[in-house]
Amino acid sequence: MNGTADIGAVLAAARAQNVPRGVVTAHPIFITRAEGTHVWDTEGRKYLDFVGGIGVLNVGHNHPKVVSAVRDQLERLSHAAFQVGGYDVYVELATRLNELVGNGEAYKTVFLTTGAEAVENAIKIARSYRNAPGVIAFHGGFHGRTLLGMTLTGMSAPYKQNFGPFAGDVYHVPYPDEYQGYSADDAIRGLETLFATQIAPDRVAAVILELVQGDGGFLPAGADFLKKLRALTKKHGIVLIADEIQTGFGRTGDLFAFQGAGIQPDLVTVAKSLAGGLPLSGVVGRAEIMDSPTPGGLGGTYAGNPLACAAALAVLDIFENDDLLKQGRRLGDVLRAGLESLARDFTEIGTVRGVGAMLALEFVEEGDPRKPDAAIAQRVIDNCRANGLLVIKCGVHRNTVRLLAPLNTSIIDAEQALDILRGAIEASRQA
Repeated sequence: MNGTADIGAVLAAARAQNVPRGVVTAHPIFITRAEGTHVWDTEGRKYLDFVGGIGVLNVGHNHPKVVSAVRDQLERLSHAAFQVGGYDVYVELATRLNELVGNGEAYKTVFLTTGAEAVENAIKIARSYRNAPGVIAFHGGFHGRTLLGMTLTGMSAPYKQNFGPFAGDVYHVPYPDEYQGYSADDAIRGLETLFATQIAPDRVAAVILELVQGDGGFLPAGADFLKKLRALTKKHGIVLIADEIQTGFGRTGDLFAFQGAGIQPDLVTVAKSLAGGLPLSGVVGRAEIMDSPTPGGLGGTYAGNPLACAAALAVLDIFENDDLLKQGRRLGDVLRAGLESLARDFTEIGTVRGVGAMLALEFVEEGDPRKPDAAIAQRVIDNCRANGLLVIKCGVHRNTVRLLAPLNTSIIDAEQALDILRGAIEASRQA
């Protein structure tokens, strides 16, 4: 074992001794540096990174413009707490997001630190506005690991475990899934049944959903369902919250997934790729709704940190100046064509899921959608890593392998990743 390999072994032993088992690391490696679509581990091995910090690096690792913006901001101001004294980058970023999300309407933005904080604050704002307690979420949705985030999340394992009791006045309904034969109309009927049997619509503050479920399996809600849901929530005056934490910033081909669906949410939660790797989240919403909480009701010590805001402004500049949406759409086309080719060749692949460059393969037994196969999905992940490609799983049954490559990934790298994925599936089916 060489010296660099010894570093990995030492870190693995230290991790086992000092980090609780509840913190799962998908790959047994330690990353020392990163650039663009590539990372290197302690052994000096180079990987194609199609995880991107779980959808955080749509502009790629260490983008020079992000690094420069953070360095410049660090020399000016690293922290102040916006509740103590304001600073320019917070206001400038809020202004730009309001314009991008608001579609010509008056919108306002509050910044926070994590996606779960954004979700919690969106619920607070909606409840304040509606003066009603109820919140409706969907089976398979993921909204964070805080108490309310876990409650909203529509999966039992691994997120809920024995962590209850959970927050009250949260209700779950099925999410559309064409592969399983559950249509948009079925899902709307599920909501109407909930209104008739469990909570009247005038007691519902908000409906929250991911427009393409992330950890739940890259399931798209579909434009048909989203338009019907928007109409239903408007009918009853319910706040519609679009959780764009994973779908936002070009992942689905539009800057935000709601734009591709042709709807306008009341509140939008953002995080992940907002700041190119720095911790920053936010709630962007209609001004009258956002102004419902009284002074002091929103904020956080690190919320809207100046370094993260500067990074986010650089991210928006990259989208605008480098035509990153166009790059992402092209990447999505290449990956979808490659994944559909794999689906034709391997009966273990039940379906190709996703929108834009947010794509995944669902693995099943004998091509039967009723028989999810998590074991082969894990073997594929391990075989990909052995050949230089990092991917991770998702789905309620953990049988879906997802791709979250930076949007500026080269076509050469994308094709190499598809070749590695093909080999990994071939090797996994023979195991």
